[in-house]
Amino acid sequence: MLPIPYPLSPLKFLMNNPNNAPSFQQFTYSPEEERLRSGWRLFFHLLILIFFSILFSLPFAGLFLEPAPRGPVFFLVNGLITAVPVTVSVYLARRWLDRRPFLDLGLRWNRRAVADLLLGFGLTGLMFAVIFLLEWAPGFLQFEGFAWQAQPLAAILQATFLMLLAYIFTGWGEELLFRGYWLQNISEGLNLSWGILITSVLFALAHLLNPNPSFAAVLGLILGGLFFAFAYLRTGQLWLPIGIHIGWNFFEGTIFGFQVSGTEPFSLIQQTVEGPEIITGGAFGPEAGLVLLAALLLGALIIHLYTRTRKSETPPHASQVPHP
Repeated sequence: MLPIPYPLSPLKFLMNNPNNAPSFQQFTYSPEEERLRSGWRLFFHLLILIFFSILFSLPFAGLFLEPAPRGPVFFLVNGLITAVPVTVSVYLARRWLDRRPFLDLGLRWNRRAVADLLLGFGLTGLMFAVIFLLEWAPGFLQFEGFAWQAQPLAAILQATFLMLLAYIFTGWGEELLFRGYWLQNISEGLNLSWGILITSVLFALAHLLNPNPSFAAVLGLILGGLFFAFAYLRTGQLWLPIGIHIGWNFFEGTIFGFQVSGTEPFSLIQQTVEGPEIITGGAFGPEAGLVLLAALLLGALIIHLYTRTRKSETPPHASQVPHP
């Protein structure tokens, strides 16, 4: 029997088969790293992701056919449909394609990871408080009251908890995919600048299926992707962007009552945005408005100050990482 010293041995045997043209071997396989080149790893990961996304979404298909408005359970299921297929596909791709430890994507857990999560979560609360004030002061936003003035306290607490849980799943899944697996693999194949730019654009395009998309929304989401990438680069870990992503959705929608990338979740503050769409973002939310720029600048400054004495923990280039 042919020995199989590691998971890709059958593939390596195929690549080294004299019946295969050398050019094909060089195009698909990196002999120095003993694994597929980054473009092929990304391609096969995408196939794995699509498979598990379809598989996991089928039992919940009926939920997505229900007319709006959609409650916290919908957002929770949507978060799970994001997080589970991404986590499974990335883990399998890291094991069988990348031949690198899953945790080396930036998921090493320690005391600093807790601080990053909490700082990221709290930072977005400040950012959206600023957005709320910037829209309320000139009269672009009309405050209408609080949820507990019209609903039972128990129902409010339950809805708030479900929305937080939904956004935890969403933040984890999207950051693991965009700033984790895709950014780092594209950076290995091209360079870091292209990795950041491409994944930020892909992050924006992934939200085009949300309600009320626009060109301004795409630009705003690209800036958001760059902001998340900045948080990753400053720490070399995913915990800060994960905390920011969770807090971004939670404070934007559930606390301050804005649309979250076009969706309208349960919110504690009841308000209506009536100002110029170019400033407020209109029906898509602040991501599509100029008001986002002030929040991003504030957030970037605080991240810079928070990490100014910190050495990035970004793993070295793949070729320098020892095989597991």
